[in-house]
Amino acid sequence: MKDPEDIIKVPLITEKGSLVGEKSNQVLFKVRPEANKIEVKKAVEVLFKVRVVKVRTIRYLGKFRRVGKTMGRLPQWKKAYVTLKEGDKIDFYGAA
Repeated sequence: MKDPEDIIKVPLITEKGSLVGEKSNQVLFKVRPEANKIEVKKAVEVLFKVRVVKVRTIRYLGKFRRVGKTMGRLPQWKKAYVTLKEGDKIDFYGAA
């Protein structure tokens, strides 16, 4: 297994992510495009000390962008929906 810090890049804190977190105890992460569901599950369990029930992943291709005459492409990335066991929680805001 790769290093857990290499697999999970950042948590995605968005409006949709907050709504999903409140309804079904899920957390969204931006992960490496090469990472699979098993690696994501183990990395979340090691880093945040929670129990993971299910992981769903979505691949995003990079969008095309143009600067003047030159065409380029943003990098591809992967989003992971991580469902936590009932009672477990990850607090990104550090509320006391």
